[in-house]
Amino acid sequence: MTARLTEPLTTTLGKRAAGPLAAMGIVTVDDLLRHYPRRYSEPGRLTDMEQLQLGEHVTVMARVQSATVRQMRSRGGALLQATVTDGHGQLALTFFAKRAGALRPHEDRLRPGRSGLFTGVVSEYRGRRQLTHPDYVLVGVHADDDEEAMIEASRPIPIYPATASVPTWRIQRAVRTVLDPLTAADVPDPVPEEVRARLGLGSRLDALRAVHVPGTDTDWQEGRRRLRFEEAFVLQSVLAQRRARVSTEAATARPPRGDDEASLLADFDAALPFTLTQGQRSVGEEIAAELARPRPMQRLLQGEVGSGKTVVALRAMLQVVDAGGQAALLAPTEVLAAQHARSLRRMLGPLAEGGLLGGAANGTRVALLTGSQPAAARKESLLAAASGEAGIVVGTHALLGDQVQFADLGLVVVDEQHRFGVEQRDALRAKARSAPHLLVMTATPIPRTVAMTVFGDLETSTLSEVPAGRSGITSHVVPADNPRWIERVWDRVREEVDAGRRAYVVCPRIHPDDEGGAGAKGTGDGDFDEVPEFLDVAGPDAGDERAPLRAVLEVAESLRELPRLDGVEIGVLHGQMAPADKDEAMARFASGAAPVLVSTTVVEVGVDVPQATVMVIFDADRFGVSQLHQLRGRVGRGADPGLCLLVSTARPGTPAAARVEALARTTDGFELAALDLELRSEGDVLGAAQSGRSSSLRLLRVVADADLIADARTEATAVVAADPDLTDHPELAGAIAEQLDEEQEEFLERA
Repeated sequence: MTARLTEPLTTTLGKRAAGPLAAMGIVTVDDLLRHYPRRYSEPGRLTDMEQLQLGEHVTVMARVQSATVRQMRSRGGALLQATVTDGHGQLALTFFAKRAGALRPHEDRLRPGRSGLFTGVVSEYRGRRQLTHPDYVLVGVHADDDEEAMIEASRPIPIYPATASVPTWRIQRAVRTVLDPLTAADVPDPVPEEVRARLGLGSRLDALRAVHVPGTDTDWQEGRRRLRFEEAFVLQSVLAQRRARVSTEAATARPPRGDDEASLLADFDAALPFTLTQGQRSVGEEIAAELARPRPMQRLLQGEVGSGKTVVALRAMLQVVDAGGQAALLAPTEVLAAQHARSLRRMLGPLAEGGLLGGAANGTRVALLTGSQPAAARKESLLAAASGEAGIVVGTHALLGDQVQFADLGLVVVDEQHRFGVEQRDALRAKARSAPHLLVMTATPIPRTVAMTVFGDLETSTLSEVPAGRSGITSHVVPADNPRWIERVWDRVREEVDAGRRAYVVCPRIHPDDEGGAGAKGTGDGDFDEVPEFLDVAGPDAGDERAPLRAVLEVAESLRELPRLDGVEIGVLHGQMAPADKDEAMARFASGAAPVLVSTTVVEVGVDVPQATVMVIFDADRFGVSQLHQLRGRVGRGADPGLCLLVSTARPGTPAAARVEALARTTDGFELAALDLELRSEGDVLGAAQSGRSSSLRLLRVVADADLIADARTEATAVVAADPDLTDHPELAGAIAEQLDEEQEEFLERA
């Protein structure tokens, strides 16, 4: 980045003008140039007044209808009342001053017939919507001369993300101050000239001018497309470099055993009590072929909730064990790691008891390693991993510790990949003699374009079929303020319990006095399950009157006192419990001793209790679509149908209400994933916003820009193939270093 772009705005604009921008995270010239307009207004196109919401901070384009100054008799001082209109509705503008003379300049400027942009917070006085002391700029009036006024009055007006202290037109003027003097030498272009020529793209400086100072709608549309391509191109170049690096690494081939050889995998397949789906068979063949190559497999395995990903992963692990290697399964929480270990042992049966009395002659062992195991159990698992006695080692972040060693690590399986960072994944890979094969599992369905963008250095396999014998799930939205509906929720829970089934009750917090989500205090074992995927905790549709989030301990206590659940033991599960207590809570729930389990989102993924048929989610409107879909997937996993009851406080018509209504409408995870993407910012999707930091992807829309992303991928792959280290493309190398900060780099590495 050039010195001009890194120059502080305090130098360029002065401390007084730069201060409010710094509060918005805009500190340098480059920051300001990347603060793109969110929309454009035409002088002749007025804002629909009917769409304005009370309490909303707005910028409206309107025409002045009247403006009058008068003295106030009751309280003293003067008042300017103006009315602006969109041709149908009206909006009042109100200004106060100690004397009328102070308001005359406003009255002179706000002449009937003039159009302008007016910004402020919408309030109401005597049934009429108004802006009090709004900031405003009038089209053409603030120009330096008549010619500039004519030009200004005819071109699109950029509307920037703004604040009460920094209205959009002040941002526009600041942008012009830093943009107008720039030359091409000041603005390095990461998109190579040959790529721009091939695709008919202008320079980066041209695009910035088109976006910030458009003469026509076509200008800003083309400028935005050029900048979106740049964002996609830089990202795809990073992924192309990763693919190229992996392709040069050597891995130990782990081919399947022949038909005439003793084989764990063959014995496991022969003992399976069910038939694999066609999808499980075809994906299994893909994975088997890749494991047999001397290059590290890099594959993403995604699938609907309950589609059987664990069986596919286990078959891959058994192939590696057959070939003399070991497999490590990395899970994000102790609950999920323990669940995986139990599930693998149950599926393997005698094959998981190698060397033990009654175990299969060619069997192996499944070891579990977590951070808070008793010393004796931990020592036993460490020894089993180091000696090779355990062909499969399941664990949390504890697997990454220096004390953990493997005899011959051949495959790393990562469950719920998005919960692990680059250092953690690499720490596990480093325990292998050569690059291990990698299988990433996610239960969150990912639209094709998201997979291409976020997991662009992985081959993708998708399981869309649900194994036979699974029943459907019905979902309903339950208004939290409707007592009769809430009573019916507990009636249904009681009915299921009386029929021998189980019910989850999920809450976003552990303690009633928690400030935020349930994970605020952490658990010391990377127990990320306690962090709900909140979207609207303080969102625009939240409102000041929303009730506090429900808490596990509070809800469990109230259910124990509920006459409808008299005689039903209520269990509790959350990430701050000791591991032994977690295990006991899950065991009592699974056995039916405590058939109602009040839990945080610790049960979101992987937990499998076939008898569980009811999922009650409190504050469902405060979770993301994907997380709700995962929680719902914990029920209906056996022969009995599932029921998901989404208790919501969201007002009709809000984004939060749209989320829970969509979940009630469909169980199609891919449809819900696409909706989730529409409702969330691209920064969230691409990881950076998880840390509260802004994303380098300001304009790219992962779904809408699918074709553009595909073009960028093709071009980036070609550039990196010809110049892997980007020695001949310093501008691109610089953009990668600057735009992909440590947080984003880590997110990309997680793929």
